[in-house]
Amino acid sequence: MPRAFSTIWQVTEGHRTRYAFALAALIASGAVLYTVPLVSKSVIDVIIVRGAKESLPPTSVWIVDAMGGAAHVRDRLWIPGLVMLAITVLAGVLTHLRTRLSSGAAEAVARRLRDNLYDHMQRLTCRTLDQRPSGDLLQRCTSDVETLRNFLAGQVIEIGRAVAMLVIPLPLMFWLDWRLTIASIVLLPVIVTFSLVFFHRMRPVFTAKENAEGKMTTTITENLTGIRVVRAFARQDFEQSKFEGSSGEFRDADMKLFRLLATFWASSDLLCFAQSILAVGTGLWLLAHDRVSVGTFFWFISVIGMFIWPVRMMGRILADLGKALAAIERIREIVDTPDERVGDATEPFAPSGNGVSIEFRDVTFGFGAPDAPAATPVLDRVSFSIPAGGTLGIVGPSGAGKSTIVHLLLRFYDYEHGSILVAGRELRTIPRQAIRGAIGSVLQQPFLYSKTLKDNILVSAAGDSNTEDAMRSAAAVASVHSSIEEFPQQYETLVGERGITLSGGQRQRVAIARSLVQDPKILILDDALSAVDTHTEAEILQSFRSRTAKHTTIVIAHRLSTLMHADRIVVLDRGHVVQSGTHEELVAQPGMYRTLWEIQTQTEDPDERENAEVAHVH
Repeated sequence: MPRAFSTIWQVTEGHRTRYAFALAALIASGAVLYTVPLVSKSVIDVIIVRGAKESLPPTSVWIVDAMGGAAHVRDRLWIPGLVMLAITVLAGVLTHLRTRLSSGAAEAVARRLRDNLYDHMQRLTCRTLDQRPSGDLLQRCTSDVETLRNFLAGQVIEIGRAVAMLVIPLPLMFWLDWRLTIASIVLLPVIVTFSLVFFHRMRPVFTAKENAEGKMTTTITENLTGIRVVRAFARQDFEQSKFEGSSGEFRDADMKLFRLLATFWASSDLLCFAQSILAVGTGLWLLAHDRVSVGTFFWFISVIGMFIWPVRMMGRILADLGKALAAIERIREIVDTPDERVGDATEPFAPSGNGVSIEFRDVTFGFGAPDAPAATPVLDRVSFSIPAGGTLGIVGPSGAGKSTIVHLLLRFYDYEHGSILVAGRELRTIPRQAIRGAIGSVLQQPFLYSKTLKDNILVSAAGDSNTEDAMRSAAAVASVHSSIEEFPQQYETLVGERGITLSGGQRQRVAIARSLVQDPKILILDDALSAVDTHTEAEILQSFRSRTAKHTTIVIAHRLSTLMHADRIVVLDRGHVVQSGTHEELVAQPGMYRTLWEIQTQTEDPDERENAEVAHVH
């Protein structure tokens, strides 16, 4: 329990003053509410029962005198009613103030936590993201934060209320009648102990429920993302069955939780009713033996629910605390995971000129943990170099390690052995943000936002004043400007999720334009022309050649016509460099490159071959 409150204390940092004022308003409201039955008690003792003044409780006499005296109040019974109304209104104002303060603080804490969590997720290492389903991360950013917000908005202050409603009346209760007081609180330790026991039982159940909900959210997210694949293969029934499985796990976890809660609420209700019956029975016995006044008995009957029910609610608070702590643990599991900033370089990287040199020296890399590399590395002692402003082509079968080279340059992953030099500087010593800002990349599966074409192309723009001209120029180089001009809304055309309303070739060309707007030192095209016809490919490559030396360019492709213009071509196979040279050199020597060239030239359309050859000549 101390750890639980320590956790709550940490997350409320910066907003504790609001909670302090909310708690003060709550205590004041509780104290005010307890005076309402005191007014009723005084009227009963002094006005209705009318015992001898010397035998009347001093408190009752003082309150009636404060309202004008017994005779005055007896003729104007509306006065006690008005006093109780005024007290209740004051308590209501204080309660509103408490709710406003606690809710405002909770919203601020939730927003800060959500923003920090999202910011941290943006910087998690790719190794971490590879192991985390996106639906589970979404669950932690939304449902878990909302669970914590609800607890901070209501239940945190309710803890103070339960304590205040019990502590505030105790001195007055003992002063009025110690026997009735003991009878009214004798079962409270049992109720509190019972609540604590159930709190420890329910905490792991809450965690299991949150995990099951995260798994279900992941299933939904994956299904909606790949809905066209599902329909293309008529796998709706399979996906429905898969969802029913994850939904069933969530239902079972929820049912287990509700069974525990049902047992808890029924048992705690029974204990609370037993406490009330014990207090009423004791009061009736004392009243029958004339050992307590009618007004005192009435006051105890009125207030017993006021402090027993909040204590009983302590069980609900503890249950919600268990749920909130489960949410906090899931959030902290992500927040406490080291991100890319841990141990990252800090020295600035600002190379001059249009391009930068790149050199791989015996680079070895595998997708295992950094301290336990994969048994079979994806890249094994790979070496090559590109001069500043030069163009390198990379070709090889699927799984040869082509895209891994791109991931290493972007520092999505760090290599275990060897050296990568960029502008003569070790890549590990260059801050990740700096190297990524210097690279314009078009990956195998370009991602487009559900925004306009203009917004998508200008994502990489650095806020320059000439972004409009740069956008159109980049689109022209990528041979997509004319296609965009044909759309009714041109650059303001909205594309669907992931650019689904565009063809594959259009998506690739928009992604190329986006990378060119950045005006990068290094331009990487990772199979970025695979969905483009050879005529358009020739146009794009010709445009690139007109920008010779503006970037250091790496082109990865399966279609060799895309690589013919490269200054040097590297052939990869199973993580090794098996050939290296110009197009003419590689075609002239036996090996994988010439085999691929012969296969592709035999299957190509004559017009396509002519376009490729003309593009190569130019």
